[in-house]
Formats: sequence, C-alpha cells, structure tokens
Amino acid sequence: MNRKIYLDYNASTPIAPDVVGAMRPFLTEHFGNPCSLHWAGIHARAAVERARQQVAESLGCDPAEIVFTSGGSEANNHALKGVFFAKQGKGNHIITTAVEHPSILNPCRFLEKLGANITILPVDRFGRVDPADVRHSIMPGTIIISVMHANNEVGTIQPLPEISAIAREAGIILHTDAAQSIGKIPAMVDELGVDLLSIAGHKLYAPKGGGALFIRKGTEIAPLIHGADHEQGRRAGTENVLFAVALGAACSLAQRWTGMPQVLALRDRFWQKLQETFGKGVALNGHPTERLPNTLNVTFIGRSGADLLKHIPSVAASTGSACHSGTATLSPVLVAMGIAPEIGMGAVRFSLGRYTTEEEIEEVLALLRNIHSKA
Repeated sequence: MNRKIYLDYNASTPIAPDVVGAMRPFLTEHFGNPCSLHWAGIHARAAVERARQQVAESLGCDPAEIVFTSGGSEANNHALKGVFFAKQGKGNHIITTAVEHPSILNPCRFLEKLGANITILPVDRFGRVDPADVRHSIMPGTIIISVMHANNEVGTIQPLPEISAIAREAGIILHTDAAQSIGKIPAMVDELGVDLLSIAGHKLYAPKGGGALFIRKGTEIAPLIHGADHEQGRRAGTENVLFAVALGAACSLAQRWTGMPQVLALRDRFWQKLQETFGKGVALNGHPTERLPNTLNVTFIGRSGADLLKHIPSVAASTGSACHSGTATLSPVLVAMGIAPEIGMGAVRFSLGRYTTEEEIEEVLALLRNIHSKA
C-alpha cells in the first residue's frame, strides 16, 4: 500500500495547528454568549472582535466592514441577494461569468425567478473574462457585477482591477468570490477595487462552516438572515465565536506564512516532470501565468481522469468531470473554456498546499509513470 497523499487543497485544507490552538479555549472554557453583558459574554465579544480585526488586516479594510458567515456560500448568497433586494425599484440586472462557483450561479438562477435579469459572460480558452465584455454588458439597470478572484478548478486569476475601474466609472457594485485566493495571492480590497468580497474558512486552514463577507462602507445591501440585531444588524444569529476565532487565526497565519514561492516551485516542477513523461499526451488547463501558485489542472489526453485516479487510490485529487446516476458529465468550467468533452474528461486537478512535500510529488509522479508504462 502506498502512503496517502493529499493534493486536493482547493477542495479543503487541514486545520492548521495554530488555528487549533486558538480554538481550544473556546471548546473547553470560554462558552459565553457574545451578546451577554456579564464577564463571560464580554470575553466572548472581545474574542469575536479580535478575530474581526485579524480578518480585516488580511484584506486591508476596516474591521467594521467584516461580517462573519457560515462560509463562502452564505457570503456569496448574501452579496447577490442582499444587493438585489436592497436595489428593488432601482434596477435588476446582474452580471457574472460562466466559470463562477455554483454558490454564485445558482443564486442568480433563483433571483431570475424573482425578476432579475442575468448576464453570464463567456471566458476565453484560459478561463479569463474580457473586461471589454463587462463594459459592453452594463445597462442602466445593472446593480452588481460578480466576478471570482481566482477559479477553483483551473486556478485562473481574473483581471479584477480592470473590471473594478469599469464598475466604478458606471457606479456599480463589484463583488468577488475570493474563497480560493485568500492566503495564496494578495487580496487587498482596495487594490482589487471591490465593494464585496467572500471568504471561506476551510480553504484557508480553518474549519468548514466558517467564513466572512467584506462589505465596503456605504454599500447598499440588505441582510440575508433576519432576526436579532447581530453583526451591526447585517447578519442575525448569535455569533459563532469558535469559528470566528478560527478564521481570524487562519487569516493572521496566512499573512505571516512565507512558503508560497516553494509551493509554486514544487507545482512547476510537477508540471515539467509530467510533460517529460507524457509528452503531447498531457495538456495544461488554465492560464499559463495568471494562475494560482498551487493549482495544476492537466488533461491526460485519451484517458479518463476518473479512471486514472482510481488506479492511484492513495492520491487525493479531483477530476474535471462529475458522475451523476452513472453518467459522467464535463465540468461547466471546462465547457465554458471551450474544451471538447473527449479532451476534458481526462482532466485532473492537483492542488498543492502548505504541507505538500517534494517526496510526495515524486511518489505521485512514480505512480503516474507506472500507469503510463502499462498503457
């Protein structure tokens, strides 16, 4: 049996030891409700606000602009639905792209049933949207543009600063799903020029079920969850102190961590060795340079990505297709990039992380060479 090797960091990350350490007191000692005025509540409130500051520092924003959520999907839903409901009577047009996460595209479909006019922009063969297409899609009723910072499947980074300039000129709110980019590439909100930004904790070495939404001061947005006056009235529900503390610690750790150049070098070495082994039988999916430093999505031409991974069960990675009721379908992201089904079905996403080692990459290469030699 080969040792288990995890190369699916874009799907989820292990919880970092520093994050576990930050959480531990809130599992065993500090249980107070952050809304209570006694000593236990005051301690919990201080922990939430400290976490809010840590998240804000990682984005270069004011702590008051951070709203804690249950994850990236809630943050994305809040951004789209919140703006749509806040702008009732002022406009109903939403612009997004064909390579967005389902937590963007499905809320758009939901809002379409409520009268929203949705424009889904195409991307090029690298998965990038053309800012000119954004400009040409704007109309008098456009209320929000939502373009992800970096794609979860192929890693392509979108030209947000250029899109931001267009949005600001037109006075339109710009949202980005930054679940994949936080901790991998710079994501300072002023540099990106965004008004709303979504974070998912479990992509950042924090637990699943925690996240945040950056809401720039002055941005018109309605609450997604109604109830008591939590989070300055922007998100009802007693704050999840444990997961807020975890997200804050993860964001602080990401700011201090300096190992991404090594991850990039390891990824590029992996790609070079794959080319040496498979030659023209392997192709890169995603932008060759404007791509997340940890992400390598490749097509093994003439093969099935799912079948290939079945032959190396010790390796955790993702394919470019999904199986529903026994039928495999190509990823919508690869479809949007114009990749033919017979090619795209051979796609495999390897995503590296902080704990990936050179020895692990060499072992995966050896396993793949063994498969190739038997073909």
